[in-house]
Amino acid sequence: MKEIHVDEIIKNVARLCISSNIFIAEDIKKALERALEREDEKAGAVLKSILENAETAEASRLPLCQDTGMVVVFVEIGQDTRIIGGNLENAINEGIRIGYEDGYLRKSVIKDPLRRENTRDNTPAVIHYKIVEGDIFKVTVSPKGFGSENMSALKMLMPSDGLEGIKKFVIKTIVEADSNPCPPIIVGIGIGGTMEKAAIMGKEALLRKVGTKNEDDFLNDIEQQLLEEINSTGIGPSGFGGKTTALAVHINAYPTHIAGLPVAVNIGCHVTRHLEFSL
Repeated sequence: MKEIHVDEIIKNVARLCISSNIFIAEDIKKALERALEREDEKAGAVLKSILENAETAEASRLPLCQDTGMVVVFVEIGQDTRIIGGNLENAINEGIRIGYEDGYLRKSVIKDPLRRENTRDNTPAVIHYKIVEGDIFKVTVSPKGFGSENMSALKMLMPSDGLEGIKKFVIKTIVEADSNPCPPIIVGIGIGGTMEKAAIMGKEALLRKVGTKNEDDFLNDIEQQLLEEINSTGIGPSGFGGKTTALAVHINAYPTHIAGLPVAVNIGCHVTRHLEFSL
C-alpha cells in the first residue's frame, strides 16, 4: 500500500493554486492564437489583448484575472493508497489557504450564502472524490471564476426533447450569457445521470484539453455541430462580435433513467484554469 503524507498534498495544492492563476494553459493559448488568425480587425484586437494579458501575467507573476475563483478540486484516489499525517480534506483546504496567501490571490469565498461574511482565506474548496483501483493519487485544482459560473445552467429535459432539445438549451444558455463569461469560452456539457451527476460532468468536461477529440465519435460530431452554431451567434471575443465565441465544446455523458434527460452546461472563460499533480 502506498502512503502519502498530507504535507506533500498541502505543498502541491498551494503550488497549483498559484500557478493556475498566473499561467495560461498551453492548449488554450494555442487555440487563442489560431482564433486570432481567422478574426477581423476588431475581434483580433481583443484576442491580441487577451494574449498580451497572459504574457504580462507570466512575466510579472500576477494573476491572469482579478477573479481568482472558488477552488474546485477533483481527487482520484486508489484503493491501495493511504493518506497519513492528517485528514485529506483538511490538507486540501490548507494548501488552498497557503497558496492564496503566498500568491497574493484575491479571497472570494464567503462562509454563508446569505450572511455573506468572507472566510478570508478562499476556503473551503468544492471537492469531488473518485475511488479507483490501484495506488493512484491524482489531484486537479481548478479555480472557477463566477463571471462564467454564474452563466452556467442545468435543465431536466424530457426524453422526447432528444438531441434537438439539448442543442436548443445549450445555444439558449450561451446566447443569454452573451459577453458575461468573458468569451471566447469553453463549453462543458454533462448529459445523463441525475441532476447532480450532469452538473459535475459538465464541470469535468472543462478539464479536457482544447483541440482533443471526444473518444465517442457520436458525441464528437455533436460537439463540432454545437461549436459551429455557437460561433455563428456573432457574440465574439469579449462580446465585441466576431467568429470566435467559443474555443471548444466538450461533452460528457452517462447512463440515465428511462424517464429523464438531465443536461448541464458549465461555461469556462477564456482562461478556464486548471492544473493537476500526481503523487
